[in-house]
Amino acid sequence: MGSVSPSTLTRPKEILTETRKMIYSKPPRNRIGAQSFFVMSVFAVAMLTPAAWILHHLPEYRQRSKQSPRA
Repeated sequence: MGSVSPSTLTRPKEILTETRKMIYSKPPRNRIGAQSFFVMSVFAVAMLTPAAWILHHLPEYRQRSKQSPRA
């Protein structure tokens, strides 16, 4: 289990407070520009479009499977 001893697993409150102490935030090093936003949006659309197509046409696929296969 690495550096976690079995005795610390029985004390979740202490683990939670230790974890909170290590979490901090800073402002980003570089701001996200319009070009980066556009590229990330295109990538997300490219990844989600095939799944959306399949889910949209799922009833048609179900009807095809219920029909008798063509010989």
